[in-house]
Amino acid sequence: MKHKMKLLEKPFNNMLNGSKEVEFRLYDDKRKQIKVGDTIEFSKLPDLVEKLDVEVMDLYQAKKFRELLSSLGYRDEALDEKVSGMYSIYTKEQEKLYGVIGIKIRVQKRINK
Repeated sequence: MKHKMKLLEKPFNNMLNGSKEVEFRLYDDKRKQIKVGDTIEFSKLPDLVEKLDVEVMDLYQAKKFRELLSSLGYRDEALDEKVSGMYSIYTKEQEKLYGVIGIKIRVQKRINK
């Protein structure tokens, strides 16, 4: 199955250069449909012209971003910084309502339309 998501410029570029291997999201209804082996097409914000297809390699679920990130090896300042960054995008209320997911990805191809 192919899913479509939007992504800010910095994480998009980090995915493209291989330094970002896990995408963190709320575990909402849209993300509950994602399975290992699926493809996600990420469109780079703001213009959504640049796209990147990735394969879903693994899925990590947790109730909170801190719990998820800690389980994936984030520690101390890096953990605090990443959690803070997630709360700049999502609210604690959303986190509590949906839970969170880490989507381990492998880049398949870059698409410029």
